[in-house]
Amino acid sequence: MRRTSKLCAGLAALIVPATAVIMAVGVTPAGAAIGGSGPYPADYETSASLANHTIFRPQTLPSERLPIFVWGNGGCSANGLSQGNFLREIASHGFLAIANGAPNGSGSTTSQMLTQSIDWAVAENSRQGSKYYNKLDTTRIAAAGFSCGGLEAYAVSNDPRITTTGIFSSGLLNDADDYQLRRLTKPIAYFIGGPSDIAYPNAMDDWGKLPAGLPAFMGNLNVGHGGTYDQPNGGEFGRVAVLYLKWRLKGDTTAGANFVGANCGLCRSQWTVQQKNLTLDGPPPTTPPPTTPPPTTPPPTTPPPTTPPPGGTRTCTAVYSVQDQWNGGFVANVNVTAGSSALTGWRVTLNLPSGASVTSLWNGINSGASGTITVSNQSYNGRLAAGQSTSFGFQGTGNGSGATATCTGS
Repeated sequence: MRRTSKLCAGLAALIVPATAVIMAVGVTPAGAAIGGSGPYPADYETSASLANHTIFRPQTLPSERLPIFVWGNGGCSANGLSQGNFLREIASHGFLAIANGAPNGSGSTTSQMLTQSIDWAVAENSRQGSKYYNKLDTTRIAAAGFSCGGLEAYAVSNDPRITTTGIFSSGLLNDADDYQLRRLTKPIAYFIGGPSDIAYPNAMDDWGKLPAGLPAFMGNLNVGHGGTYDQPNGGEFGRVAVLYLKWRLKGDTTAGANFVGANCGLCRSQWTVQQKNLTLDGPPPTTPPPTTPPPTTPPPTTPPPTTPPPGGTRTCTAVYSVQDQWNGGFVANVNVTAGSSALTGWRVTLNLPSGASVTSLWNGINSGASGTITVSNQSYNGRLAAGQSTSFGFQGTGNGSGATATCTGS
């Protein structure tokens, strides 16, 4: 059960259609001081082709491609400088950071504005004549936000271009929105202001409802809801955000060691840390190879006896349930449970009611959208021990009542 809290004054803006108009291409440089602690002193600018946004970037673009970081402000504020110190710090470490809202703008933003930021960056990377032509890494994109902006990040986190999500002092306000958690398939990180943060109860509620197998990090720093964004270089929240982005968007495992394992860097600091399914990318550390190859045992003249496979058929069960139903649409969940033997994969056959169709699905890979469809496991939730369960969910049109599900294991 959630505690509804006053996370943002502009929550209603999340459902208001975006009004930004795509205009002629052009960029207006900013007059703000260059800053950030990274190797690329950063500034902000605006672009006529991305109305009502603020773009933070290294003043001199480096030779390396810049991953993309799109940001929703606290209170869903349309002032793109609301967390300016924080965003300038991120940009100075070799990222393109785009905030919703114009510099010193007024009013409220919407989640669609994060999608506009991604669309613009992808287009500029491929547009000859753009300063960003072939300068951006469009395969590495993070969506994040503070407080109400965190709700905006949740809303777009199922965009297939997004490779990680960051939730800063935020949490879903209503249980009816939990489908946004069930559809998460990419790594997520929470940076919360501790028990004194008004978002703390909702963030922890979200943490407990994340899909099984999803890589996730939870860090609490007891500074309250306001964080440290206004401090020089974004303070501690800026430092930790840069480390997380270096890991997730640049593959920096030294930075990643701050988040992974019982002895992680943040585990030995003032942060309170929780982890789920986290491993450093790349192969684990290895012992240096010997200078001479070790002796090998001659192969036997006859093949060794093989161990018979474990007994029992690889079976599984699938239980379908409708989580929410409204006029014209529904959200459903399917629990998959391994039988008496471990599984290396599973496949569920769904027979949907007449008129029902899948529009989006999370934690599984579907073939087909209506009638009889199949859903197979993702790479991270296919291996199940005997009796272990996982789940996938989907949103659909029509009436979800009456569907049947059967499971096949492998």
